[in-house]
Amino acid sequence: MSAFALPDPFVVAQLSTSEFDPATAALADEVIAAGPESVYHRLVGDQESEVVFLLARHVLKGFFSASEEPTVQDAGEQKAEGIAARTAQVRRHITGMLQPLREAETRVRDAVLAQRAPLALIGGCWLDSVSQPATQPATVVNQLVRHQFVWRGEGNPRRGLHQLRGRALEEQGVFLPDVTAPDFLRQAEARSLTAWHGAYYLGLAKLPATFLPEVVGTHYVMAALGIDELLLGTRPMLTEADLRATLADYLALAPPPVRRRLYAAVTRTLAMELDHARLLADVAEWHAGLSLDAQVARIVARHAPFAGKQHRNVRIGGRPLTERFDDPAFDLAAFLADFRASPQMKPRDGGCRFLRAIKFGGPMFGIFDEREAATFQRWAEAIAAGDPPDIELTPNTAGDDAARALAAAIRPTPPDVEVRTATRGDDRAFLHRLVNIENFPNALALARANAEEGLARAEVLFEHGGDGVLTDASWFDYSPSALNERVDRIYWDKLVNPYQPLTEIPDRDEVVFGQKTFALGSMIDGAWAHRIGATGRYTRRSDGMLYSIYADEMGRGDVGKNHITLIYQVLASLGIEVPHIRDTAFLDQDELPDHLYGFSLFQLSLALFPDSLYDEILGYNLGIEMFGLGTQRMHEMQKLRRHGFDVAYEEAHLSIDNLSAGHARQSAEIIIAYLHDVATLSGADAVASHWRRIWRGYASFAYFVEHELVAGLARREPVDVVI
Repeated sequence: MSAFALPDPFVVAQLSTSEFDPATAALADEVIAAGPESVYHRLVGDQESEVVFLLARHVLKGFFSASEEPTVQDAGEQKAEGIAARTAQVRRHITGMLQPLREAETRVRDAVLAQRAPLALIGGCWLDSVSQPATQPATVVNQLVRHQFVWRGEGNPRRGLHQLRGRALEEQGVFLPDVTAPDFLRQAEARSLTAWHGAYYLGLAKLPATFLPEVVGTHYVMAALGIDELLLGTRPMLTEADLRATLADYLALAPPPVRRRLYAAVTRTLAMELDHARLLADVAEWHAGLSLDAQVARIVARHAPFAGKQHRNVRIGGRPLTERFDDPAFDLAAFLADFRASPQMKPRDGGCRFLRAIKFGGPMFGIFDEREAATFQRWAEAIAAGDPPDIELTPNTAGDDAARALAAAIRPTPPDVEVRTATRGDDRAFLHRLVNIENFPNALALARANAEEGLARAEVLFEHGGDGVLTDASWFDYSPSALNERVDRIYWDKLVNPYQPLTEIPDRDEVVFGQKTFALGSMIDGAWAHRIGATGRYTRRSDGMLYSIYADEMGRGDVGKNHITLIYQVLASLGIEVPHIRDTAFLDQDELPDHLYGFSLFQLSLALFPDSLYDEILGYNLGIEMFGLGTQRMHEMQKLRRHGFDVAYEEAHLSIDNLSAGHARQSAEIIIAYLHDVATLSGADAVASHWRRIWRGYASFAYFVEHELVAGLARREPVDVVI
């Protein structure tokens, strides 16, 4: 059995295949058949279902098979400096292509920016879950965490990459809904190739441990090229030197097969960004060449699906308007010709009937925005000038050939997929599946059941939690002052005031065994929050605050301050050697007790549902951050010091979790901020249901801590669990 030793040289997951439930394949096929827009929407809007893992596999393998294998001309090309030189060369070429687009007329420039938005507004998504129990405390992963921390505005969503880019778009007059909105791609008029490219980056976001070489290569290229900064006129948040240093460190750790994968990813991403730059140029050319008739046609096409029954008495070309718009064979060019010749557009003193109808006071006022109304004005003036040309509408086909080739490559079932119904197995096997969830997505349903069962069971403490030794999960009605009062009371009455230094220190073996009972939970430190703040769901104050706590747990990218690094240091000082929990060898370790896996299994299960169990995670976070304070922590430090063991893990928590301004206080502030937002958006009456879920999250932590209380309740009467 190989033992884990620091520093962690992890560069890619050992497991390469993924297991899926038999029913999942049909669901993935259905999404893929609906087109790239459907795939993009599912990948950006869903981070909890099994099907997104399979979609990611389909998309990534499709891109891999559709791209040519790179030919290495020089060994230096595979070094960081060589990759940087290639990237800089492509950047110069792309800059020459895109610079004129920034200076194009407003209508054309806005179309280009909107076309790029589905990629710009998910930038960095490949780092969403790169930090996870399977990858920490890897050296390069921590460097990526540092980059992610910067891109996420150091815990302030308003200063994060996506919000900065969104504001830059709006400053230039491009207003789009959130990337998770159903009409986002339609509003952006995204071409199919744009949607496929976005799906590739979102696919990496779902499988970063399995495809870490591709993540690292993609990360360097996308950040170093800086296409979005070029188009939006914003400053890069990461320096090229910093990016190159991370790339070099990864290459130094990676064996040749992994380096080849990274190099292929670099080549692929450079080609993709060149292709997308060409697509943007083609989109700009198409928009610039639109005749006035074609510009009006775009407006009509955009609004026609929403024309209601109020138009049933309006006739164009002798047919009711609603009938023409509902016709499956609707001919837009023929309609425009009829509309142009209709009484509605006939020039009169003071303008035509249609223009009067769309002005203030008219029956169609407010249907068209200012830019659309101005286009109709110019069209009416051209009609009044007489002798208009024949209407010719040329479709926008930018990127269609490449998109069709990708669609054909993405449809086949990836070769690294195994179809199998998941079984929970024993606790060790279940832990292995949850840690390596990228390889066992079919375990998600089991994880959901485990989380829901633990939460439901914990509600018994709503009545009896006041008897806890270290927690108080008894129910109380929420208010900010009531929450702060409960937190203060737990801190003083249960964690601090009872403290008395130990007068007798247990012997060495007892201290070591005690540490073993805590070790497994410590080895997944922060896991409950590792999926918080993913692309499309990092907007609330509570998102940034909770993400900041997770970043602190991971040392904000400093591997020496990473709490998982610290626990392995402590274990080493105790003479305890185990494989990393991601490794198959961990299934056979004989150092850590089997009967204490439940706590870690619950935490890992909860972490996999950061959207639907968000409230519960906030409550759980409060419990676990307060647990780092007081009597138990002080006693452990006393025991460890007496026998000369490392106390770094205990010291870090006693300091960073402090009630004054540390994680314990922040955890209460997160809940208050979140419930304030709930009240603002949904009304004060909505707070109660969210609060109940938050407090059951706290109780679920207390349930694992208060062993004697829970055992006593179990002896007193059976606990009914409702799932």
